[in-house]
Amino acid sequence: MLGAMLDKIFKAYDVRGVYPEPLGEDDAWRIGQGAAAFLVEQRDASTPAARTIVVGRDMRASSPSLAKELIRGMTERGASVVDIGLIDTPLLYFAVNHLHAAGGVMTTASHNPPQYNGFKVCAAQAKPVGESTGLKEIKQAAAAARPAGAAGAPGRVMQQDLWSAYAKHVLRFANLGGRRLKVVVDASNGMAGTMVPLVFGPRGANVPGLTIVEMNFENDKGVFVHEPNPLLPSAIEGLRAAVVREGADLGLCFDGDADRCIAVDEKGAAVGCDHLTAWLGAWFLKSNPGAAVVYDLRSSKAVEEDVRAAGGKPVRGRVGHVFLKALLAEHKGVFGGELSGHFYFRDNFNADSGAIAMASVLTCLAQAGKPMSECVRAVARYPQSGEINFRIEDKDGALAALKARYAGRGKIDDLDGVTVDCFDAEGWWCNVRKSNTEPLLRLNLEARDEPTLRRMVGEIAPTLGERDAGH
Repeated sequence: MLGAMLDKIFKAYDVRGVYPEPLGEDDAWRIGQGAAAFLVEQRDASTPAARTIVVGRDMRASSPSLAKELIRGMTERGASVVDIGLIDTPLLYFAVNHLHAAGGVMTTASHNPPQYNGFKVCAAQAKPVGESTGLKEIKQAAAAARPAGAAGAPGRVMQQDLWSAYAKHVLRFANLGGRRLKVVVDASNGMAGTMVPLVFGPRGANVPGLTIVEMNFENDKGVFVHEPNPLLPSAIEGLRAAVVREGADLGLCFDGDADRCIAVDEKGAAVGCDHLTAWLGAWFLKSNPGAAVVYDLRSSKAVEEDVRAAGGKPVRGRVGHVFLKALLAEHKGVFGGELSGHFYFRDNFNADSGAIAMASVLTCLAQAGKPMSECVRAVARYPQSGEINFRIEDKDGALAALKARYAGRGKIDDLDGVTVDCFDAEGWWCNVRKSNTEPLLRLNLEARDEPTLRRMVGEIAPTLGERDAGH
């Protein structure tokens, strides 16, 4: 029974569910026990730091009580805890490295609505913990959690404020070089509302030449003006209008825990995160010639082409921060990006950071000396379908049919879902992935021109099921 309950909240990359059912304080205590067992007991704990777990939380109304029980579970299992309080998720990654801790757990439900909450876990050096890299073991230990006091002497809890050290770290990436920039920042009533003033200063005062216009920075009411998911067109409508109204150079929108960041140009048009990856990647390669740039396999062909043109090594990977972080480390890459708005940095312990993405975009835009729309125009050269969802029960059958249909016409691989690449011969390619939680297939298709894009979406769609209007 307990295992079935935990199955509902343990996902591929994190723990997440509606509060208080199926995710409540008892679950948080058990997850604390499981995290301590995995992060501390299975490792060399000869130093105090190696027995220490960093814990942070977001602004959700349920986060304080869940974090409290999470910490209690950890300390009763013998781990010590550094509680760094109300933070954005990237600050947790910084803290784990800054303190040389055994790992960290962030209490957050990221971009989900306010009734949700959850936990993101990382190991030493902020290495991601997903289903295949530790979450399964944490779930097993949580299900078999010991009664309070059974582990002997409890660990200590220490509070620590790391905002000053974190701000210094992030601002290493920010340099406008004497240019003045005005940016509208939509915090989505999430943790960017706390992070941006503490890192970049009130209205951008910590970065010479920067002026920040704040939107939805209030995050103490537990409500969202719009969904804290910047990938939704509805979530950035207000930002797009505000950029034009303010005559700003740029707009930036964060998700709930501020680990993701998307951009809007000076005309109010959304900038594709894959286009940002190509643009920023070429910029990072100027000072890191020959380095690898990693990207998820849904990204535009322009990423691969522009990274090569800049003298870098393009490395294509599976979707998800667990895979992109590992890929960046494996290839000793300098930078990476995902279509979802996660951006990864070698000089940030290979971890993603919305704050450093903001600093990097501002720096790159200032050094470019031209409007954002012109910076990405050449990158956004291929028409894209965007992600189209199809409802179908037999997902595996549809993917097999897709592979059979296009066998011999192009390159096909199964790195993540099915990718059919006919770009060289026919001017199009696509990726189709399964949803982990719903009977859905997700199509992303790109072509050299609009007629080919429309034709191929029309040709492939019947294979994938009924188009889902709700996603």
